[in-house]
Amino acid sequence: MPNSAILCVDDEVLILDSLKEQLKRHFGNRYIYEIAQSAEEGWEVINELVEDNIKIIITICDWLMPGTKGDEFLIQIHRRFPQIIKIMLTGQADQNAIARTQRQANLYACLDKPWTEEQLYQIITSALG
Repeated sequence: MPNSAILCVDDEVLILDSLKEQLKRHFGNRYIYEIAQSAEEGWEVINELVEDNIKIIITICDWLMPGTKGDEFLIQIHRRFPQIIKIMLTGQADQNAIARTQRQANLYACLDKPWTEEQLYQIITSALG
C-alpha cells in the first residue's frame, strides 16, 4: 500500500471525480488519492492521514468554496505542513489571492479551470521533480 497521498479539495463533486480519475490514470497505485468537499472536510482527511502515518505530498485546492476559501486553506496547511506542495485550482481567483498564496503558502502553481489532463500531469510531475 502506498504511504504518500494527494489530496484534492473542491466543493464540486464532478471536479473531484475528474481530478481523482485523471490522477489515477497517470500515476496508478503510486499514491493514495483523497478528496474533500470543503476546507473543514479537508482537515478531517489530513488528520486521518497523519494518524495513519501517510505523508501528504500534494494538495490541489479550488479557490472559490463556501466557508473557507482555497487561498486561506492553503495558507493554513502551509503553517502546519510547509513541506506539502500546494496547487490552486480556479476558474475565478483574483490575482491578489493568488499572489498572497504564493507569498504566504509557497503556492507551487495555479491551474485554471477547465484544465487539460496534460497540464495536470505536467504540473504534478514537475512539482515532484
